[in-house]
Amino acid sequence: MPGRRHRPLGASGAVLRQPVRSLTGIALALAVVLVSLTNPVAGQGATGHDPAALAPRVDHVGTYVWHIDAPDFGGFSGLDLREDGSRFTALSDRATLRWGRILRDAQGRIEGVEATGHARLKDSEGRKLAPGWRGDSEGLAVGSDGRLWISFEGLTRVVLHDRAENPAQPLPRPAAFKAMQRNSSLESLAILPDGTLLAIPERSGALHRPFPVWRYRDGAWDQPFSIPRSGNWLAVDADVGPDGRLYLLERDFMGLLGFRTRLRRFDLSEAGVSGEQVLLTSYPLQYDNLEGLAVWQDGQGIRVTMISDDNFSRLQRTELVEYRITD
Repeated sequence: MPGRRHRPLGASGAVLRQPVRSLTGIALALAVVLVSLTNPVAGQGATGHDPAALAPRVDHVGTYVWHIDAPDFGGFSGLDLREDGSRFTALSDRATLRWGRILRDAQGRIEGVEATGHARLKDSEGRKLAPGWRGDSEGLAVGSDGRLWISFEGLTRVVLHDRAENPAQPLPRPAAFKAMQRNSSLESLAILPDGTLLAIPERSGALHRPFPVWRYRDGAWDQPFSIPRSGNWLAVDADVGPDGRLYLLERDFMGLLGFRTRLRRFDLSEAGVSGEQVLLTSYPLQYDNLEGLAVWQDGQGIRVTMISDDNFSRLQRTELVEYRITD
């Protein structure tokens, strides 16, 4: 793919930063202190139980930096991978979709990304959406039939596209959607095997208030359950894994210290979520602003693939970060 650039990996598997981000020595020193105080990065176990007894094994598979020399490349907030991890669809927060192939080495690590197509999202009348209030696309879920469900902040809504290039089909818009916090509404979408859609806002309205989970099925929305919220973590994406569990990607922005990422999973039933496990908590500066999540089966365990939103900033980058979870 013209303009594709792969940055090298260090011995630890982390991408070497070229050039190093412009941060002060004080900020870096603080980051080191925070690293020493935080919990282990992976496999932290089920909340309220003995981690040694219940924690799955969580291994970093690799990190890949993806770049295309195009003005609309970046800002990725949603991600879908097909069952074998070889094909992807990525959603930008400026109403753009890209799709293509992920190339992997013999160990299953990403060694290249080939974008084979892209499209600007259209409204219900076939007009291309401009970035901004109507074009702030955030959540992506792709059904088994290939149809795309997309959620928006700004003008909070969820739409359906039969194909990426086709006009949007708006879903009903409950009054509660209109009352959601500005720039913090429907960030996460996930789809169940039966086609039921789940939508989760980035914020819940208060630090002590759980994240409401909205459900769309049979042509109507309801809000049957919530997900516990803790600290400053914000919900940025979700997916239902091949194990039937709900995976929730969360972010904590720490100013000069950058971003932290947390990944939780839950058993999922009609009654709600249970069996919370914290699978991953990253250190400050370990990764960029991870916002998109795809969960799939790689033959050895559950693979989670995350993509970062670079905010179209030269100080950030688009990362694809992968972990394997083995129970």
